[in-house]
Amino acid sequence: MSYDLWYWSGIPGRGEFVRLPLEAAGIPYKEKTWQRDGDDALVKDMARKRPDPPFAPPYLITQDGLVISQTANILLYLGEKHHQIAPRDVAGRHWVHQLQLTLMDLVAESHDVHHPIGVELYYEDQKPEAARRASGFRATRIPKFLDYFERVLTQRGPWLSGARHWSYADLSLFHVVEGLRFAFPRRLAALEPTYKQVWALRGKVEALPELQDYLHSERRLPFSDGLFRHYPELDGED
Repeated sequence: MSYDLWYWSGIPGRGEFVRLPLEAAGIPYKEKTWQRDGDDALVKDMARKRPDPPFAPPYLITQDGLVISQTANILLYLGEKHHQIAPRDVAGRHWVHQLQLTLMDLVAESHDVHHPIGVELYYEDQKPEAARRASGFRATRIPKFLDYFERVLTQRGPWLSGARHWSYADLSLFHVVEGLRFAFPRRLAALEPTYKQVWALRGKVEALPELQDYLHSERRLPFSDGLFRHYPELDGED
C-alpha cells in the first residue's frame, strides 16, 4: 500500500508530523507537490471536485481514492492501518490520538505568537502584539504543555503510549520540541534541565536507527518561515 501526501513545498509544516512515522515505519508514500509542479499542483488538486474535499493540506490520498485531511486525523487513520506506529487496541490508539491533539494545540499556539492578530497580516504589521503574546507563551504556555508531557512520560515511559515501542505521538513530540528550540532557543535552553523525560525522549527519537536515513537526507526540510519561526526579539530565558 502506498499513499499520496499533499503539502506545501519548502517547509516542514504540519506535513512533517505525517512524514516522520511514514519514514520511520517504512510505509511507501509519494510527495505529490514535490514530484509535480510545486505548490501550483497542490492548489489545482485542492480545487478538484470530489465528495470529500480537504479544507487545507496536509491531506493523504489512499490507493482506493479516500481523501483524509487534518494532521491528527491522518495519523489516527494510519495508526489503525499500520500497527508499527500506534497501539493495536482501541484504548491505546485513542490515547495516542489524544496526545496528538494536545500537541497540535501547542503547535497552533506557537504559530499564533508571530501572528496574534491575523494570519492574513505580515509579522511586521503586528510586532507589538506578537511581543506581548510571546511573553506569555514563553512564561506560562510552553511550561504548561511540557509539564503535561513530562508527567505522562514519568508515569508511562519510556514512550508516551506506555508501550515498549514508539508511536507517532513520540515522533510528533520530538518534532514540536525541535520546532520550539528553533523558534525560542534561549527559552528552551533554560527549560531543558527541568524536563529531563521530554529531552530524553527527544534524544531517543533522534537516535532511532529507522529514522537516520530520513533525518540526514534532503527530504528532512529545515525550519524557516512555517509554523515555527525564529524572531530574536520574541525569545528570552523567561
